[in-house]
Amino acid sequence: MNLHFSPTKFGQALITAIPLLAVAFLFSACSTYDGRLNSTATQYLGTNGSVVTKNSNTSVTDRESYWEGDSATGPASIVIKISEQKVYYYKGGKLVAVSACSTGKEGHPSPIGKFKVHIKEEKHASNLYGDFVDASDVVVVHNVEALKDKPPAGCHFRGASMPWFMGFAPGVGMHTGFLPGVPDSHGCIRLPDRMARVFFANTPMGTPVTVEP
Repeated sequence: MNLHFSPTKFGQALITAIPLLAVAFLFSACSTYDGRLNSTATQYLGTNGSVVTKNSNTSVTDRESYWEGDSATGPASIVIKISEQKVYYYKGGKLVAVSACSTGKEGHPSPIGKFKVHIKEEKHASNLYGDFVDASDVVVVHNVEALKDKPPAGCHFRGASMPWFMGFAPGVGMHTGFLPGVPDSHGCIRLPDRMARVFFANTPMGTPVTVEP
């Protein structure tokens, strides 16, 4: 039996196959990427060179955040830009701060529109998302939904900590949280702790908050 190999046909087949292989690789990569982001075991390189995890409330993308509003005057206003994963803070119409943030992930989007700060709590805990803990307050099951998941025997729900919380929409606010560099929350706007603290101190009740796509 004679087998005839055609370099021309082989080249054409290879050119046709490369895009298909690229697409297959892309979708296979995407299928595992979200899983890594949601895992509390995933490690990240923090801005200070340390290795951090989702439970550490440390920002991975905080190099561009700053505050220059101590001497500024005028009413405060806040603009959150989801596409940029940034919060812009104004006093008297002047930009005085920019902060990295993490907004709502797929399935739990942050609300778009115009709002006002109506709740401020230094020590706030979620009544929807958190962990199941035992009688000694040891976490037994991470990342549960209070209205959906059933606690194991002898366990109870403990809401996720949201320090320096400023609520501006039903169940949604700005607070200290982990920033992996992409939308990752259940709708809230996570901030680096240092920015959450200074925003909290400078933001009166009723401050306008605009959330843009």
